[in-house]
Amino acid sequence: MGGEEKWCVVTGGRGFAARHLVVMLIRYGMYSVRIADLEPSIELDDDEENGVLGEAMKSGRADYVSADLRHKAQAFKVSFIPIAACIGVVVVFHMAAPDSSINNHRLHYSVNVQGTQNIIDACSKLKIKRLIYTSSPSVVFDGVHGISNGNESLPYPAKHYDSYSATKAEGESLVINSNGSNGLLTCSIRPSSIFGPGDRLFVPSLVSAVRSGKLKFIIGDGKNMYDFTYVENVAHAHICAERALASGGATADKASGQAYFITNGEPLQFWEFVSIILEGLGYERPRTKVPAFLVLPIAHMAELIYKIIAPFGMKVPQLIPSRVRLLSVSRTFDCSKANDLLGYTPIVPLQEGIRRTIDSYQHWRAGVEIERKGPSKAELLLGTGKGANLLLCTELRVIDHRLLM
Repeated sequence: MGGEEKWCVVTGGRGFAARHLVVMLIRYGMYSVRIADLEPSIELDDDEENGVLGEAMKSGRADYVSADLRHKAQAFKVSFIPIAACIGVVVVFHMAAPDSSINNHRLHYSVNVQGTQNIIDACSKLKIKRLIYTSSPSVVFDGVHGISNGNESLPYPAKHYDSYSATKAEGESLVINSNGSNGLLTCSIRPSSIFGPGDRLFVPSLVSAVRSGKLKFIIGDGKNMYDFTYVENVAHAHICAERALASGGATADKASGQAYFITNGEPLQFWEFVSIILEGLGYERPRTKVPAFLVLPIAHMAELIYKIIAPFGMKVPQLIPSRVRLLSVSRTFDCSKANDLLGYTPIVPLQEGIRRTIDSYQHWRAGVEIERKGPSKAELLLGTGKGANLLLCTELRVIDHRLLM
């Protein structure tokens, strides 16, 4: 790095995409990296311990701090951003977010809105120069209508279909509106449907569903298009954004205060993507198509029952109308703005990303025994009969969580 040591902070730094960003930042050597997350201490996986992150932790080029960003005092605390060297803290990558599948508005609001405001206030107080916010394409999705090659001119919908998307939009607005305040430059990254090695939700949920006979159906005609984004491209986009804001002059002025869709630039039918992953792991692809209009009445009934019984402790049903639409409509986005203003182009092609993903999940291949600790939450909720197989056809709640990104 040379000269005075510079630090960056990655909030939510133990999350899926954040882990890849941390490693990429360490490899590039521009900054020492502070990883901030909720756990009281960091526990490295074996490959992390013996890899780039482990070496950086040992050498002092990376460290970890436990912080709950919902509490303003923790966002300002000395151990989170070292006051003794605060002039060296240059940039915050704000990636912390709650599980989108949890239907808890209070939780989403406290993290995505209040927590984001706390980070903005900390950046201002400590005179940090740049803030890169990880948003979601779902901030412009109303849960009903598909999006084809959408660009950043799309407005937020009058009403979002869930609290996660609504509060992510609020957090994004706070970040964009804070641009230029007290010298802080900001922008928002909207990565679409992230996948890749290290994801502990999407591929495991697919395999669990197919092994239990719940992945036999395609909801809709199977032709709906999606923009999937390989996780290293997401990390790369964050660094492109930071470099654009750091460049100064007209480039930084144009790039800052903006939101950017990030994709692989290679749209693919959603169910084809699912099938390629499954076949790569030795499973059969789903083939039976169930029209969305036949599933929607069941979903509406499940949602209505939930609204009536929720006060008595009923959990959110797996099948609700917004999730049926999420799996049956198109969601593709134009990332030419990111190319023009951030210099972003994918560094890993889609097919190569899929290959790396499949290779990383060999322990989930067909025929390999997977240790299982009792029935899934979905099975406990709806049972394991034929009706449940239809209702749970793709472990909707978990897949929905990944598609929101």
